[in-house]
Amino acid sequence: MDLSSALPTFVVTLREGTEAALVVGIVLAYLKKAGQTRLNPWVYGGIGVGILGSVLVGLLFGGVLAALDQSNQAYAPILKQLLEGGFGVVAIGLLSWMLIWMTQQARQMKSEVEGAITSVLQQGSSAGWGVFGLVTIAVLREGFETVVFIAAQFQQGWVPALGALAGLVGATGIGVLLFQLGVKINLRQFFQVMGVLLLLIVSGLVVSALRHFDKAASLWSQLNESANLCFSQASCILGPQVWDLSQVLPDRQFPGILLKAFFGYTQTLYAVQAVAYLVFLITIGTIYLQSVNGKQMPASTAKEMTSQSN
Repeated sequence: MDLSSALPTFVVTLREGTEAALVVGIVLAYLKKAGQTRLNPWVYGGIGVGILGSVLVGLLFGGVLAALDQSNQAYAPILKQLLEGGFGVVAIGLLSWMLIWMTQQARQMKSEVEGAITSVLQQGSSAGWGVFGLVTIAVLREGFETVVFIAAQFQQGWVPALGALAGLVGATGIGVLLFQLGVKINLRQFFQVMGVLLLLIVSGLVVSALRHFDKAASLWSQLNESANLCFSQASCILGPQVWDLSQVLPDRQFPGILLKAFFGYTQTLYAVQAVAYLVFLITIGTIYLQSVNGKQMPASTAKEMTSQSN
């Protein structure tokens, strides 16, 4: 079994899951400090519902794509390519926003979560539902972003789901190390490394999303010759070919398959893909680096978070 396609989803889920684990850890630590550990079951319930909701959304997306793949309708393949490309665009938007937002808001995360919990505890008898909702939304938000990313990678089979599972386990482990065992982890360095990897992975999604739209245009042109969308036989909307390395560095064999997983490498690259990749990488990368240099998560954040749980 080729596990290379599981690596990107592992990175995405590890980073997303760690964010959720930080929120959960802060909530549990604050409840302990406030003497409200009776509300802990509501936290665990929120985690379970958030994960279950994310899984159900993933199954729904996967089921729709699988149904289109098996359909005999003439336009089903076109719709499948459009959906996969659309999932890619949504994943690009969500993950890019999360990457930049998390970097900018890292310093305020602890105070914001504690402020929300303080407001919830003032609700009296309905405090449990408030805690439940806060945790559910936090987990579901991160889970939905991961599910959309997996849906964009659906053409690679179910192996990406294994990477997501491993990332979830890793994020849970980080949460336990921080808040249960009191292990000091440099969260700033962790998120910076994960951020660079995520930036490269999302940049690769730009290439694959454009490929899906090009395939959709090609299939449409084959069914509707009078409405041909293709400008050449090689590609429809991607412009002239930049390279064809299928005989030198195929993207389905090592090491090309690893380059494809992490950097969006493709053995056949076209001009529009190359330009879009560079524009996205430079633009979002510049914004991300400015966020990192301007508002870094202090190294003491992990110590402050874990100090309340001890």
